[in-house]
Amino acid sequence: MQVYDELIKRGEQDQQIYVYKACCLYALGQFKEAKVEAERCLEDSPLKMRLLFQLAQKLGDENEIMNLHARLSSSIEDQLCMAALHYLRSHFEEATEIYKKLLIENKDFHAINIYVALCYYKMDYYDVSLEILAVYLSLYPDSIVSVNLKACNHYQLYNGKAAEVELKQLQNAATSGSLFQDNDLLRHNLVVFRGGENALQVLPPLIDVIPEARLNLVIYYLKNDEVNEAYQLIKDMECVLPKEYILKAVVHAVIGQQSDQKDHMRIAQNFFQMVGASPSECDTIPGRQCMASCFFILKQFDDVLVYLKSIRPYFIHDDDFNWNYGIASASAGEYKEAEEGFLQI
Repeated sequence: MQVYDELIKRGEQDQQIYVYKACCLYALGQFKEAKVEAERCLEDSPLKMRLLFQLAQKLGDENEIMNLHARLSSSIEDQLCMAALHYLRSHFEEATEIYKKLLIENKDFHAINIYVALCYYKMDYYDVSLEILAVYLSLYPDSIVSVNLKACNHYQLYNGKAAEVELKQLQNAATSGSLFQDNDLLRHNLVVFRGGENALQVLPPLIDVIPEARLNLVIYYLKNDEVNEAYQLIKDMECVLPKEYILKAVVHAVIGQQSDQKDHMRIAQNFFQMVGASPSECDTIPGRQCMASCFFILKQFDDVLVYLKSIRPYFIHDDDFNWNYGIASASAGEYKEAEEGFLQI
């Protein structure tokens, strides 16, 4: 950016230089400044259009998104830009369609495999994600982004230890010893893989850099009974994904139960119901847990048991599940079932 500023001072005639400077500002996370700079360029170039399109998403300008959407072409760069926007808006199937089409037409664009694998990861198809990743990793085994995604898939399928084993390979291949210190994403994920270790040192500075950092810090606070800190972080957050709604519901439920505040319980119940009744989540395990929680708050324990019984085989050794199952069974008058649940703990 300093070089671009110097050239502008010298009277550089190429208008695109403002767009290049705006790209630097975008990469630095200074989105408003990037937009101002891009608009100083009086010529409309494909790069300028793509940059403004991504900036409209970052700044939440829906009208601008629609206007620029119509101006994107069928070029590979523009299509990748469109797919990125779908991904950021959690429209993973639409993003995948674009990526697959581009891959069919450009088989040697190997990095697109990572984007497809990311989409499948976000849709909870962890095995499929790993299969697609293997294509890229066979060509570039030391790619940080790919190895990190492989580790995340292993975390979801197995546990934190299995995930860390994958990351160790990166460290062994690294030429300097500070790989994890230098990479925000790896530092963030290590906290998650290690069950919250070093969370207070690593996560707060990353809240506006990595979207999941805020959620993981909320989880850390909840696990350590620091409910007010969790609430402060999540109360103004606009939810998009089911796990965001679930986490917000849990925070409201905990506060509501601790302080006996009905407003918080009502908000929690609404969020649980929203997720549990949604077509995309109603048949998933988290979706059924949400409906059970919703009915629990409403004290409709027969309904709670319908949902808990449907997922019980997955939680046979989970103390929290067995506690809730025991309480719900006892409240519904099913004392034998309740005793069985409590004895599992």
